[in-house]
Amino acid sequence: MTSPSQYQFKSVNYTGLQPGPRVIIMGATHGNEVCGTIAIRRVMEEIDSGKLHIAAGSLTFVPVVNPKAYEQNTRNGDRNLNRNLFPKDDPQDFEDHIANWLCPLLARHDVLLDLHSFNAVGGEPFVMVGPLDNDGALQPFRHARQERAWARRLGVKRFVDGWMIAYGDGVRRRSRSVDELETVLRYGVGTTEYMRSTGGYALTLECGQHLDPAAPETAYRAIMNTLAHLKLIDAPDPAPVPFEEMEALSMVVVHDKLHLDDRFSRAWASFDPVAEGEEIGVRADGSKVVAEFSGRILFPDVKAVANAEWYYLTRPNLSFGRE
Repeated sequence: MTSPSQYQFKSVNYTGLQPGPRVIIMGATHGNEVCGTIAIRRVMEEIDSGKLHIAAGSLTFVPVVNPKAYEQNTRNGDRNLNRNLFPKDDPQDFEDHIANWLCPLLARHDVLLDLHSFNAVGGEPFVMVGPLDNDGALQPFRHARQERAWARRLGVKRFVDGWMIAYGDGVRRRSRSVDELETVLRYGVGTTEYMRSTGGYALTLECGQHLDPAAPETAYRAIMNTLAHLKLIDAPDPAPVPFEEMEALSMVVVHDKLHLDDRFSRAWASFDPVAEGEEIGVRADGSKVVAEFSGRILFPDVKAVANAEWYYLTRPNLSFGRE
């Protein structure tokens, strides 16, 4: 077994002379998602060469969040870092060691941009955003307006919200006790959720398919637009994506795979449209699983185990950005 001690963590900070927000931008939270790493290194080279200047605030880059997974060219080292992301008194796996380094680093910043990519071929980039302002127990938040205004300036046109609400509803349905509920809800916390829990705001940008040569360009544009929008560099604020060009979706419900022999009726991909009453899959007992409303399917998992998340359904959010 590989020893965690053979790895090291790296962050690079640039601080301007003028006051401004403390921004952190990360790549390779999942080791085979390298578009962010490529884009971050490109921007760092521009700063180091004098082509780009950080005039205000503080900018921290983490080119490779998970060095073990990155070295292996796999999504995870020992487990998914983007779940159950909390400091651990007794770290059990490599991602626990990352969390003990990363969580305090995140807490010292105000804004996080986490750059990812996805496996499916042909999908367009999208950004995952947080909840509206609220004082609830699940994910209290007070920066929705700033977060959503920033999301519209990353250079992508598809926006998804509602992760923790939909995920949390599924957890409550499965949980058998209060203790189990709290444990599994914590499992839904990744980098952006942790950042919001510290009082900041954050976006996850899915820049495209893992090997798409356009994905690093999408990541680079998002970094540059972020620096301009938050006024870390001397550049005009990028124009927001017009409302008429946006597709905003809210995750509404998660459906579980109840039996190992439950199967999809077709090879679904994220953002495939579904019509109300359309067959999604078939249960082990032969009963059909149909869409309860028209929308798009998200994160269909053909490899899901029994009593785990199988797929999410989303519906259009026509008020996104106008709240």
